[in-house]
Amino acid sequence: MPASTVLRPSRAFRVLTVAPSANRPPEAVLTAFGVNNGPVLLPGGKGVAWRADHLVVKPVEFLAETLWRAEVLHALPNSAEFRVARPIRTVDGAWVADGWEASLLVAGEPDVSRQDDVLRAGIAFHAAIVDLPRPAFLDQCNDPWSYGDRVAWDELPVQASAVAMGLLQPLVDARRPVDLISQVVHGDLPGNVLFADGLPPAVIDWPVYWRPTSWASAVAVADALCWYDAQPDLIARWSHLPRWGQMLVRALIYRIVTDDVVFGPTGWTADHFSAYRPVIELATACANDGSG
Repeated sequence: MPASTVLRPSRAFRVLTVAPSANRPPEAVLTAFGVNNGPVLLPGGKGVAWRADHLVVKPVEFLAETLWRAEVLHALPNSAEFRVARPIRTVDGAWVADGWEASLLVAGEPDVSRQDDVLRAGIAFHAAIVDLPRPAFLDQCNDPWSYGDRVAWDELPVQASAVAMGLLQPLVDARRPVDLISQVVHGDLPGNVLFADGLPPAVIDWPVYWRPTSWASAVAVADALCWYDAQPDLIARWSHLPRWGQMLVRALIYRIVTDDVVFGPTGWTADHFSAYRPVIELATACANDGSG
């Protein structure tokens, strides 16, 4: 599958309830987290995370999610199969200071070519959080990503630009009801799993969804096929996951609807459109072959 030059839009916004006062973390924030040295902007991601001593400091996007996630990651036991970026409290014991949050800097770099390792790390992470109840803040989410997710699961009608509908229609036609257990999952694994020699992979930047774990894996596979030069046999290697074809269909609906909202009708370039086409054919074939 040819490489695509199209950038995936990261899930940059939830419901912004706390806004930082500047692009650079203010001195009061650094002091609150016990940082002594000046911050350095980290590359990649959304371009808003700063390294300060042994910490990563970044603006809070959705306060309710940040506080929930901090409590979960703080209490999560260590695992031999994955690491997490542990949240750090302020010197006063709070998770947030003036609209900023902090976590320990974890060693490693993303490697989107290691698709199977990304998926294995995600599965281990999901197994560790299987018993968490559904977070109430999910009902407050109002952004392109949560909208695309709800459309994918037939909780909202499919409404999109004409270009997007050309991609969506075969997916909608292939979508069938599923009966799978949902739990909290990481909805954006590629690029958010870091690898370092001699250490388990680190799962970072966790956008929280309440869906089957096989859907989270399907999103990672769809992204890998569309944007990261994965080969079609990646689908077959993970076809043992529950309702795999239907999860791929929903993963692609989710991504396409979100892209349509983020980019708008004029944002669909030929490369963007063509990146989805072959993956849609693979997903609908998997969904329609009796195994999905």
